[in-house]
Amino acid sequence: MSYIANTPGQQAAMLQKIGKASIADLFESVPEPVRLDRLLKLPPSLSEVELTALAKKLAGQNRHPGELACFMGAGAYDHFIPAVVDSLASRGEFVTAYTPYQAEASQGSLQVFFEFQTLICQLTGMEVANASLYEAGSGVAEAVMMAMAATNRTGPVLVAGTVHPQYLETLRTYTANLEPEIRELPCPAGYLDPAHLNAAVNDSTPCVVVQHPNFDGSLEEIEELARISRAKGALFVQVFDPVSLGLLKGPGELGADIAVAEGQGLGSPMSFGGPYLGLMACREALVRKLPGRLVGQTVDRTGKRCWVLALQTREQHIRREKATSNICTNQGLYAIRASIHLAALGPAGLRETAQHCLDKSHHLLRLLMEKKVGALAFERPFFKEFRFRLADEMPGAALCVDQLVGNGFLAGVPHPANPRDLLIAVTESRTLEEIEGLANALAALKGSAGRGA
Repeated sequence: MSYIANTPGQQAAMLQKIGKASIADLFESVPEPVRLDRLLKLPPSLSEVELTALAKKLAGQNRHPGELACFMGAGAYDHFIPAVVDSLASRGEFVTAYTPYQAEASQGSLQVFFEFQTLICQLTGMEVANASLYEAGSGVAEAVMMAMAATNRTGPVLVAGTVHPQYLETLRTYTANLEPEIRELPCPAGYLDPAHLNAAVNDSTPCVVVQHPNFDGSLEEIEELARISRAKGALFVQVFDPVSLGLLKGPGELGADIAVAEGQGLGSPMSFGGPYLGLMACREALVRKLPGRLVGQTVDRTGKRCWVLALQTREQHIRREKATSNICTNQGLYAIRASIHLAALGPAGLRETAQHCLDKSHHLLRLLMEKKVGALAFERPFFKEFRFRLADEMPGAALCVDQLVGNGFLAGVPHPANPRDLLIAVTESRTLEEIEGLANALAALKGSAGRGA
């Protein structure tokens, strides 16, 4: 353990204090078969100069939206971030806050979290929102466990097959040792058929989870799905895109009991996959099952308005095994960024942003269709992202993406269900020149299908 700065004498004193003869004795509870009996396979040590040069070389292999026109999506989107977001969120008071507990929480942090909750309620049309979760995947799992606790039902949890596969994988991990089965409902037409859900849901179903817009970017028959779920007493969980709510009805209006989203598109960069921001809101009747932090407004002993962490009894740091959820913190800095972003845009700005996404994505689809590059995988309405099936004379989706990096494009995300399908997202950040450039670049690959899958 040469990386530990304690001297041999200090180590001996500590071992004597705890009654151990050697450092190896600290690991005696670890079974022999799983102990590593060799040195780690690490490269030779480097000087600081050499290590810095190596790190720069490795970082230089990354490609990002700052240098390429990004049409990638699948849960992370290159939305424009107004300068005011970085300017305000980079203040030291915000950057250095580390999600403290009640006794240490500053009034400034609590106030901005309260405002964040208010903004999320206004955005979604829901009655209560928490002070954020980690990201959408764990948010879906938290929503399902919240529904199980609220309904006391142990039947299968029904999840539309069009929910983001990583969210579904996270949900299965969270619930691996819990009683309810996670049942994925097939969606062969690219959306969950209400008739299929009606046949599957019953009086033992704790909840139904549907994403709208879904993983393919398509819109679901969401109001009918919510009605069917609630008619059987199951809670309806909607996974939503916050930017889409500039044009689409909010989860509260659509009949959701719990709403969950990835908030990365609200003022946070893609950051090579994280950290991100989980949004969660629910009906007021479910507030005592809501996981995470909830900031409330009250008055102090002098009658001045102030803010406190409220309804904390379900959190791990107080109730432990009795808690609805083990989460006991939140994505404070990213919640602040989302608050600044939403406040700066306002309702009109969010609507304009969403309209740009809608118009530009449909413009790209029209160009691709005109150039006979392929067609929609499913004839469904979409918002800013669509699942595009490449024509037979085109290379496979992965090869198209690889080849177009050299043309200056991150062309999309190969769909995990079909090697010929490409998920293409178009945000307000993409210019008409970039959109037309991608269409031309893809069209130039026609006839090269024999060069790769």
